[in-house]
Parts: sequence; structure tokens; C-alpha cells
Amino acid sequence: MEPACRKDKPKLNLTPTRGERSKQKSAQQELKQRQRAEIYALNKVMTELEQQQFETFRKQMQPPAE
Repeated sequence: MEPACRKDKPKLNLTPTRGERSKQKSAQQELKQRQRAEIYALNKVMTELEQQQFETFRKQMQPPAE
């Protein structure tokens, strides 16, 4: 007789295969590259805005020319 507490269950393979790991790593690298590109673009926009604000401030601080 078989023990009552033991049931035949199919074992689930939870470890990713080599192909899945490769896909995950590739997707993660693409995400990092996209985030980096977004950060550079945002930095460029913020730098341009800061330069515009500085020019406006500088013009306001100049004494009126006669």
C-alpha cells in the first residue's frame, strides 16, 4: 500500500531556463538604456530652461541704458 500522506504531484520547475534568463537580462539592459536616454533628455531640457532663466535674470539686473 502507498502512504496516505503522499500524493503524486507534478513538480513545477520554478527556475528560469537559460533562454528565459537571457531574455530577462536583455530586457533589463534595454530598460536601463531607455531610462538613461530619458535622463539625458530631461537633463538637456532642464539645462536649457536654467539658461533661459539666467538670461532673463541678467537682463532684469542690468541698469537701464540711456
